Amino acid sequence: MTVRPYPRSMFATTTSRPRLAAGLLAGGLGLAALTGCTFGSENVQCSPSSCTVTLEGTDAQVDVLGTTLTFSGTQDGRASLGVAGANVSCAEGETVTAGPLDLECSSVTEDRVELTASLG
Repeated sequence: MTVRPYPRSMFATTTSRPRLAAGLLAGGLGLAALTGCTFGSENVQCSPSSCTVTLEGTDAQVDVLGTTLTFSGTQDGRASLGVAGANVSCAEGETVTAGPLDLECSSVTEDRVELTASLG
């Protein structure tokens, strides 16, 4: 005969760990969808209407506001960017439109660009 030290009801919980983990995962995915950005090694900060992005190094890439944005370097103070398959460039302080995005380049260096992307 096996004797249980506690009644079974003391071990019952109202939320199982797998259900709790699934809820947390779903909440996190919902939050990511609201911000409209996916995160990689690049620095990305989003509000509901725009994302501030720092892309560093040749071929850096990030998805923001449903659009893929790539950085392929700089030449003559202009950052070369790919937006949804289109190629554009921008200088520090300049705003350009490409695909569905307006891109405001706030800083352009030899191997890095900082910009704000918003839906146009």
